[in-house]
Amino acid sequence: MNNIVLCGFMGCGKSTVGKNIARKTGRKYVDMDRYIEQKAGMSVSEIFEKYGEQGFRDMEHEACRELSGERNIVIASGGGAMTFERNAQVFKGSDTIVLLDVPLETIKQRLSGDTTRPLLQRPDKDEVMQRLYEQRMPLYKSAADISVEGQSTPLKTAFAVMDALRLYPSPGKREQQGENKN
Repeated sequence: MNNIVLCGFMGCGKSTVGKNIARKTGRKYVDMDRYIEQKAGMSVSEIFEKYGEQGFRDMEHEACRELSGERNIVIASGGGAMTFERNAQVFKGSDTIVLLDVPLETIKQRLSGDTTRPLLQRPDKDEVMQRLYEQRMPLYKSAADISVEGQSTPLKTAFAVMDALRLYPSPGKREQQGENKN
């Protein structure tokens, strides 16, 4: 089975939605940023600090190449991963890239108080977020095979992705109650 690669702006729900899809379909879940951290032995923030954004982007591209060789996984890509044509091309043809499309105002609400995102650790973070969102959304749309509205709850969004891909829950995973908010 092909991999499902979730893309979209930071805070759109890639990780939580990805975990729900994996759980419901019996697939393995991989968070690309955690994958990179594990390989590098340091956090994304530490990678940015030590190697700069370009060093992180090179590690991210290598992660895309490695993960595209896997099968039957749900990948939550990093917020910037699918803004680079070289990363999107790695997945094109063999995997399905799904954009979780969430309005900027919803993302701002979701990220209020979040101190874990290196690109937003600055006093002008609202302006930076606006600029990044405007730059990245056309790139996500270009990379994606399909787009799913992601403003709903993580579980409902996961089911919307599964419906769009014509995936069905594994036996014993059909319950739609008990939403996971992790």
